[in-house]
Parts: sequence; structure tokens; C-alpha cells
Amino acid sequence: MTKGTETRDRILDTAFRLAAREGLEGLSLAALAGELGLSKSGLFAHFDSKEELQLEMLRVASERFVDKVMRPAFKQPRGLPRVKALFENWRRWATDPSLPGGCVFVAASAELDDRDGPVRAYVVSQQRGLLQTIARAAKISVEVGHFRRDLDVDQFAFEFLAILLAFHHAQRLLRDPRAEQRARRAYARLVDDAAVRH
Repeated sequence: MTKGTETRDRILDTAFRLAAREGLEGLSLAALAGELGLSKSGLFAHFDSKEELQLEMLRVASERFVDKVMRPAFKQPRGLPRVKALFENWRRWATDPSLPGGCVFVAASAELDDRDGPVRAYVVSQQRGLLQTIARAAKISVEVGHFRRDLDVDQFAFEFLAILLAFHHAQRLLRDPRAEQRARRAYARLVDDAAVRH
């Protein structure tokens, strides 16, 4: 690995942590330079603009989300164990101490929902991909007989994500000590509704 690549990786890692704490708008080149002990011109040697830095940092966040949430879940047996692992891994991701502000994508979604541009487009593509992945896991659960045949897997994905977003909100913003308990109860009801009736 070259020194330039190491520096770029260090910049992106710090940007990821800063964005988790301060949001995308808090990810200024000046703030990042201060965190790293670099000059702004040193940052510009690696990124041409704040927008390019935000996009690259979100790609890093996406890779980490896949590594911590998706990949381990899809190593689980097909069907309900995989769905449960997605839920548990995402819940842990949202409360990970290394993400002092919670999930970067939740913060970015709130910041960018009424804006246009490539950063918003990237966040939208990632969120759509997440919904498709949840729906695919639910579809597999139908195929293996854990979920009922008439399940609307897209609705299941919508409600699954809604539970996790509500958990993030209750945990991070409201600091509700019952946030996890409430999320687990909501998840249990969602799975019970989707389950095959014997």
C-alpha cells in the first residue's frame, strides 16, 4: 500500500467517524483537516470537492454496513434465521459505540431528503438496495416454508425497515430506555404475522 493510499484511507476513516457524529453537513474540509492534522490543501490532493469526499465516505460506510450487517446475516441458514440476523446485526450497527451519532445513512437520509444531486442519489440507491435485500430474505423465507405463501415481501421489507428506523430514533434522539424492547416486540409481531399458520 502506498503512502498516498494510506493517507486517503485514513482521511476516509476519519470522515466516516466525523459524519457519524456531525452529519454530512458537519463533514467540512476544514473540520476534517483539523481532526487529521492536515492542511486543507493536503485534503484537496486526495479529493477535489466536499461532494466527492462525501460520496467516497458514504461508499466506505456502505462497505462497512455490508461487512457488519449483511454478509454475516447471509451466512446464516436460509429463511427466518437470516431475517433474524439482519434485524440483530442492524440493531447492533445502530448502537455501535464506534458510530457516536448512529447510522450515517439515517442521518444522511434526513439531511438530503429534499435535495438533489449525486450524494442524495447515492443514498437513495443504497436505501433501495437495502429494501430489496430485506424483501429477498423474506422471499427466501417464503420459499423454505417459514413465511406464508401470500406474504407481500415488499410490505414486509417496508415494515422491517420502519421498525429499525423507529428504533434508531427512539434510541438516539429520544434516549428511550425501552427502545430495544419496543423494537423487539414490533419485530416479533411482524414475523408472527408473516409466519406460516399450522
